[in-house]
Formats: sequence, structure tokens, C-alpha cells
Amino acid sequence: MENRLIHTPEGVRDIYGTEYARKLSLEAGLSQTINSYGYMDIQTPSFEFFDVFSKEIGTTPSRELYKFFDKENNTLVLRADFTPGVARSAAKYFMDEKLPIRLTYLGNVFNNISDLQGKLKETTQIGAECIGEPSVAADAELIALTVQCLLGAGLKDFQVSVGHVDYFKGICQAAGIDEETELLLREQISGKNVFAVDTILGELALSEDVKAGIRSAADLFGDSEILDRAAGIANNDMSSNAIERLKELYSLLENYGVEKYVSFDLGMLSKYHYYTGIIFRAYTYGVGEPVAKGGRYDSLIEKFGKKSAAVGFVIPIDQLMLALSRQKVEYVPENKTSILVYEADSVAKAISFANDVRKEGGRIELIPSSGKENFEDYILFGREKLVEDIYYASEGRVILKKR
Repeated sequence: MENRLIHTPEGVRDIYGTEYARKLSLEAGLSQTINSYGYMDIQTPSFEFFDVFSKEIGTTPSRELYKFFDKENNTLVLRADFTPGVARSAAKYFMDEKLPIRLTYLGNVFNNISDLQGKLKETTQIGAECIGEPSVAADAELIALTVQCLLGAGLKDFQVSVGHVDYFKGICQAAGIDEETELLLREQISGKNVFAVDTILGELALSEDVKAGIRSAADLFGDSEILDRAAGIANNDMSSNAIERLKELYSLLENYGVEKYVSFDLGMLSKYHYYTGIIFRAYTYGVGEPVAKGGRYDSLIEKFGKKSAAVGFVIPIDQLMLALSRQKVEYVPENKTSILVYEADSVAKAISFANDVRKEGGRIELIPSSGKENFEDYILFGREKLVEDIYYASEGRVILKKR
């Protein structure tokens, strides 16, 4: 009979050994890069009141949330997205702050998804949010920081695709399209499903020129030259202003020296309705999902009582690790462990040696020799744990057996 006690539920898994060591090292490197831009660490709760993720705020759909009740019968949810919790914290602790607030976080999110693609329901994310800064310079900083994080992780071949919510919204508003239909069109255009877009447009009383302008959003992607083409299609101030901001953004990204990693996609839209300006996603080969994503959300924090602009990004750690693995990028932890195998007559010497190693900041594991294993067994054991050196203690002295 199968022992259910040793298995995990669908969508979650154990991470251990070398994989977890690499994950911790990757997280530490990403944190260091984000901190170097002046971002302050924050830890928000793993679960919040349901209202923090409500439909009105525009975050994760209710059906994708893990919901439960506390003893007061309040509806609580496991965190599905970091941004609403960080927005709530900013409104609570920085209500009167006038200068920009830079926050960074690291932790797990939980999505009650149901599909046949084997996606994890619990994943780790690291991200950064710049709150209280409405300028295009803040947009550029977050995109440049995203690029630096991915480069620091070891990726070399990737692209950050940038769009702007107002470009498509402006076209729809100028055409008199209602919000519900706009959301339907956004979903299909973001997925490049031109057939579905034509089906929706076929039911609307619009001129062929207007329909062509809407349909064209799905094809507006490429390098910075695509912005000039989009500007020629834009027939309203909202869309035109969006294009001008993207042009200014690209100029700033040239100052950061990261422009070669950036492209544009005017048909890229998000399922999160709280985005109000730029949105961006980073893609690399070997995985189909983004290895980073973000955007501007100038209206979200106001839902919690503080009127403030904001822009941020998140990196799904598990997705990034998968990309690194498939691209054969070895992300090796800096602090490797050593092993000291000791005979019974040398336990005191082994302990003394290990104490000295640890005082110097090193890591060492003591293993008593049972006499049943040969040295190749220890080498194999060490390889699984990314062990650097193997020592052997016998007759009161320690020798290095393998490096």
C-alpha cells in the first residue's frame, strides 16, 4: 500500500541538497543586486484579509486564491501576489512620507491554479517596489535593475519586452468601447489571438479604420523603431502620451547601458488590472513563462488610503532556476561545505579542527568512520552536497584527502 504520509499535495514539492543550496545562493545574489540600488527589505504576512486581494483592487481572481477562516470567521487568503501586501504596508507605515520609498521582498506565493501543465502552486519570488515616484526615471530604474538581476544570475540571452497600458486603453476609449469589452479584447490581443479579436470586433459597430487600429496592437512589437509606427496609428492623446513616455524611457535605458536587452510590445497587457502605465516581462530561451515581470500601478496604493504612484517588478525564482538549468548555467554557491571523516581515536582532534574552520567562517561536517564505507563512498556523498574538501582524521592528526 502506498504511504501517503511521505507524499506532498499536487503543486508543491520538497527542495533540498544541491538544488536548494543553489537556490539560496541565487536568492542572496539577487538580494545583493537589489539592495545596491537602495532598496530596503520588508517582510509581509503569508496570509492577509480577503479584501486585500479583492476584485475591486484588481489582483488575483478569487477562484485562484487559497481561502480559509480564522476563529473570528474572517475570510483570509494565502498571499498570491506580493504587490497588494506591499501596497498595504506602504499605506500603513509610510502614510505621510513625501520622498520615494524603495522596498524589496523575498518569499513564497500561493496560487490555487488548476491546469494540465504541471505548474507549481507554491513558488518563491523576489521583487522590488519604488513607491512615491511617478517619473519615467523610476520606470527606467526598475527595468535597468531587472536587467542587472538577470545578468548577475548568469543569463546572457534574454529580452525585456516593454508595453504601456494606456496605449490600448486610449484607442478603446476613443472608439467608445465599454470596459468589459476592452478587457476581453486585452486578453485576446495579449495572447496574439487575432481570430478571437476579429470575432469580438465583428460584433461592434465600428468603422473599419478603427477596427484596424485595434487589431494592429497585436502586431506592434519589436525594437525602438516600432514606437514611431505606433505613434502614427495613435489617434488620441492618451495613446500618444504613452508612446512619448516609452520613447523617453528608452533614452534613459540607453544611459543605463541596457538598451540592447529591451524591446517593445504595444499589445502586451496583464491579467492584473491594477497596472496603469508601463508593463514589462523578461523572456529567455528554454522556458515559456517570463523570468521577470512588472509595471507601474499608480492607483493601487490609494485603495489602501495613501495616494501614491508606484512601479515595481518581481522575479519568479523557480522559473529563473529552470531557465538557468536548461541553459546549462552553473550557479554554484560561494560557501561550500567540507567533510571531515574521523576514526574513533581522533574525535577530539576532529572537533578541534572543525571548531577552527567554523571560527574562520567555513562550513564543515563531521562524520564518524564506521569502517564499512570506502573512500569512494565519501566522494560520492560529497558530490551530492557540493562538498569542496574531504579531510580524514586518524591517529590524532587531520590530513586533506581530496580537493
